[in-house]
Amino acid sequence: MRTDLPDKEQGFPIVARVIRQEGHCAAGHQVGDEILFDGLTVQGKICIHALYSFLPKVLAMRYGAEFPWLTDPDVATHACPDAWNPVVFEIRRIRKGKSEGRAVEG
Repeated sequence: MRTDLPDKEQGFPIVARVIRQEGHCAAGHQVGDEILFDGLTVQGKICIHALYSFLPKVLAMRYGAEFPWLTDPDVATHACPDAWNPVVFEIRRIRKGKSEGRAVEG
């Protein structure tokens, strides 16, 4: 039995981090910006267009979804919908006991 699964009501915390930005981002996103999804709040500045485009992936990963094409099931990438000034986000599921950058759960 897997012990790293979240409580069905709580889910895993998710961190979206800007890993690449080209051109001029109208929302001002820069490499290193982070947004935390903890289930109750969204902490950090996020462009509404980027949020709407990657929110389904965030919610799926929050509740344990795994995508077969990912090398690491806890890390996905997502580009914002602005094709001329793309911002690329790394979306990371935080499991208890695993450290990642500044976000640690446990």
